[in-house]
Amino acid sequence: MDGWMDGWMDGWMDGWMDGWMDDKSRIKLLSTFNWKFQITLLVLSDPTYFKLNTFTQKKNATTLEKFHLQISRIELYPKDSSYVDELLRQMATQPITHVVQKEGGTQLKLVIDYLNNMQALFKPMRFPREQQTLPNHFYFTDFERHTAEIASFHLDRLLGFRRAMPVTGRTLNITTEIYNIADGELLKTFFVSPAGNLCFHGKCSYYCDTAHAVCGNPDTLEGSFAAFLPNKSFATRKAWRHPWRRSYHKRRKAQWEHDSQYCSLVREIPPYDEGRRLLDLMDMSVFDFLTGNMDRHHYETFKIFGNDTFTLHVDHGRGFGKPFHDETSILAPILQCCMIRQSTLGTLLKFHNGPIRLSAAMKQSMAKDPVAPVLWEPHLIALDRRIGMILQAIRECVNREDSDQLVVQSEKKEKAGKS
Repeated sequence: MDGWMDGWMDGWMDGWMDGWMDDKSRIKLLSTFNWKFQITLLVLSDPTYFKLNTFTQKKNATTLEKFHLQISRIELYPKDSSYVDELLRQMATQPITHVVQKEGGTQLKLVIDYLNNMQALFKPMRFPREQQTLPNHFYFTDFERHTAEIASFHLDRLLGFRRAMPVTGRTLNITTEIYNIADGELLKTFFVSPAGNLCFHGKCSYYCDTAHAVCGNPDTLEGSFAAFLPNKSFATRKAWRHPWRRSYHKRRKAQWEHDSQYCSLVREIPPYDEGRRLLDLMDMSVFDFLTGNMDRHHYETFKIFGNDTFTLHVDHGRGFGKPFHDETSILAPILQCCMIRQSTLGTLLKFHNGPIRLSAAMKQSMAKDPVAPVLWEPHLIALDRRIGMILQAIRECVNREDSDQLVVQSEKKEKAGKS
């Protein structure tokens, strides 16, 4: 009955709107009515942000602006995007015209303005690639690593998610490319160290003092440059508290850390009770476990696509800090819910079985980055080891549920869950 009614309603609505309503009006109408039969933006395939708005692309549009207009309901950019590599090249080579410290956050970050009206977020190199997370540091006080931002973008792309903005490395001259074009407040924090190196520390919640300054050698500095998401006035985003958020407290634990039935509670709460969202969090769990990132307290989605859209992968600076330790608590969503997306499982099996392991694919993908080699070799080895651990967890779930169909969720089941 539901299938027949869905087909009839789709046909009736299309016929009714034909001839007098353009695509944008059709989309707005269909997204306005909360039909029982779940008529949503999906009926018009996978519209990009450009198709959902009446924007006319400027003749002199920047590569970043063109990139923004190809954002769709399911990904930030298509697999064959012609803008990603060009965006990486421009962020790594274009002249910088102005630098200002980004407001908020726990650690120093700079907003970079380019000659071509493009912007990027700069995170500076603080210590060598071989330095690991300090053993007495909590996950919420760990240093951010510029190499983690670069590597996470490449990993996200290799896994087929395409939910992280492009990030590249670049080496700057602090004198000419930061100090000479920085604003007054940031300038006040510059000094020359006893070793004769030019340093600055900015103002932030953690590590923004003379003892934790960012220093050049003597005035050259490496860092990561991340492309900006669309301005919120152009593409509003919604922030969601992550269900498996940690307590961010030295002694207290979050509910999921002591409640074995926690996932059953999450499954009853919108938007995790239908559609793709819960599976997206399984993907995020895979992604964060591979990088070792424990700092995932919130996530964001684009409002225009509603609830049935992908989760953004942002802010990965605290990943790739412990290559010899595998933090299995990051896999809690998968371990407790016993589910994974079929396409994600296929990708993990492909890298596990070869012929190209994930470590080799990552090394090849990052080889052209201006600050290559991006990762210390033990981090690459850890990627292959952690894939094996994820697959073992899935095998145990299949044995426990006595059904691979309950554990491995196909994209067809995602859509069926909406009806």
